[in-house]
Amino acid sequence: MYHDTYDVIVAGGGHAGCEAALAAGRIGCRTLMLNLGLDNTALMPCNPSIGGPAKGHLVREVSALGGEQARAADASLMLIRWLNTSKGFAVRALRAQCDPKLYAAHYMDALQALPNLDVHQDEVVELLVRGGHIEGVRTRHGSTFMARAAVLASGTYLDGRAYVGEISFPSGPMGQPPARALFDSLTSLGVRTGRMRTDTTPRLHLDTIDLSQTRAQHSEPDPLCFDLWGEKRVCPKDYACYFSHTTPETHAILAANIHRSALVTGMIETLGPRYCPSLEDKFLRFPDRDTHPLVFEPISNRSKEVYVQNFSTGLPYDVQVALVRSLPGCKNAKIIRPGYAIEYVYLPPEQLSATLENREIGGFFCAGQVNGTSGYEEAAAQGLLAGINAALHVRGEEPVVLSRAEACLGVLVDDLTTKGTAAEPYRMFTSRCEHRLLLRHDNADRRLSPTGRRVGLIDDARWEVLTRRWERADAEMKRLLETRLVPAEVNPLLTDVEVDPLSEPVTAAAMLRRRNVTWDLVQSLVKGDSQGSVTLGSVTLEPGRSPELDGDGALHVETELRYAGYIGQQERMAARMASLDNVLIPAEFDYDRVKSLLAESRQKLSRFRPRSLGQALRISGVTPSDVQLLSVAIKAARAGGGVA
Repeated sequence: MYHDTYDVIVAGGGHAGCEAALAAGRIGCRTLMLNLGLDNTALMPCNPSIGGPAKGHLVREVSALGGEQARAADASLMLIRWLNTSKGFAVRALRAQCDPKLYAAHYMDALQALPNLDVHQDEVVELLVRGGHIEGVRTRHGSTFMARAAVLASGTYLDGRAYVGEISFPSGPMGQPPARALFDSLTSLGVRTGRMRTDTTPRLHLDTIDLSQTRAQHSEPDPLCFDLWGEKRVCPKDYACYFSHTTPETHAILAANIHRSALVTGMIETLGPRYCPSLEDKFLRFPDRDTHPLVFEPISNRSKEVYVQNFSTGLPYDVQVALVRSLPGCKNAKIIRPGYAIEYVYLPPEQLSATLENREIGGFFCAGQVNGTSGYEEAAAQGLLAGINAALHVRGEEPVVLSRAEACLGVLVDDLTTKGTAAEPYRMFTSRCEHRLLLRHDNADRRLSPTGRRVGLIDDARWEVLTRRWERADAEMKRLLETRLVPAEVNPLLTDVEVDPLSEPVTAAAMLRRRNVTWDLVQSLVKGDSQGSVTLGSVTLEPGRSPELDGDGALHVETELRYAGYIGQQERMAARMASLDNVLIPAEFDYDRVKSLLAESRQKLSRFRPRSLGQALRISGVTPSDVQLLSVAIKAARAGGGVA
């Protein structure tokens, strides 16, 4: 048998596994990434897109922390657009179509470029645990790899089973082999498991679709990118996505064949994604609706394969053919890959702490869909955090814990570890973030890059780029806060653009908060200001001169000034919650000794083992009065007194 020793082992090579391995390796740990098949590294088995509402925020946060997903997306861009531009800056996000092969190639290049990171094709079949702490793993090839920390990022492979109508078979995504033996090892260690389901769509041949019956959407005309240090560019004009819809005929075919679905026959009993339902789920939940929107998404300019967004199904293949040919422009469409439903094992995430470490097995971290989440972005973000904390665990350093007011990733992890997933895949939304005005796309670097710098994921050159960018933005903010606009000088221009004139002098920052006033208008109004120069850090501005801000810098300044009052309110709310989050609960605290707690609260607190009073308050069923009692009990325990 082959033996070797590492600091960190990562089991799985999807989006979570890649980020975990890169993070641990870049921090300085000798790292091993084990993958069932190296050709599946960073595989996109679902749609070929990255970003979207909240998901785009996560990609930006991964970039701000020093992760790789944003760079992989930028390296494979085919189309990129802003979403929610009319709904406010808090929910504004980027979404892109990416070439899956170029995306995966970027990740593989990054993995193989690290000298202290080994990438190896093999299947983990057993976790080696001694004294309640991870010791290593054993593989199908008979090898034993020892390590002080391990990250499980098994995606949908763990005991996966695919369904196409009445037919089912063991399978990972896209027909890849599943991982079964590791499931047996986990259950033998007492790790709680469950099963979830997701679905994917039939893939069509582009040349067999009449696209004249669809509506094309191209990329934004302006250069864009995800990565904080990326070079913005305009995507090729020869790529587009195509909007279409199902038809009453589609609905009729579903009605005639729904009895053949594994959901109806009872072969599948698990819940699928609530916010990305299959055709069968839509039919069963919304029987009165006979049309649904869908999008044809070509996966590459070098391929004829088309992913059909919002058209996932696990119905029999003959039904899939009929459903596809009921769509506008698809009378002669051919299926390249059938759609399927897939069930897989996940580990209920309330078994994890806020660091993504298992509460019972020290050094054992979990990330991605194995935690009951959906989406490449949620997986990558968790993988990055798990990789960081696995490396810090090995080095004996304090872990990274992100608060709900600090990152969308903090909301994601807090939701998972205090609420679980309700037996259905968890998807990130900005509506889950109570402090979402603080968690914007434009300020991800200010929120998280200091943490990425502290743990060693942001080098000197990148840090200097950020600090100079911040200085320029802060100088512009100071300039607009100090520049006063006089009615006699600015009212003629305001009248020309149909903006209410001033009755008294105001600052340029206050002008920005007025109705119908744009950033460009304010820049025009202050252009000829004659006040003295402004100096902030290394930036000095002469009278009337604006610093050279890129689009992200200007967006940040505009948002901070335009919504200053609302941002202040959310900061105060976050500070109040932080006071509870800062009161840590001893890891071995005995909740059963606090007899005055409600019985349900004692059960929930013992199950979830919250890290702080703030996290305890967010557990469903734990009341504010319970938290007050708990606070008193903790103080008494620390003082050496009894617990009433």
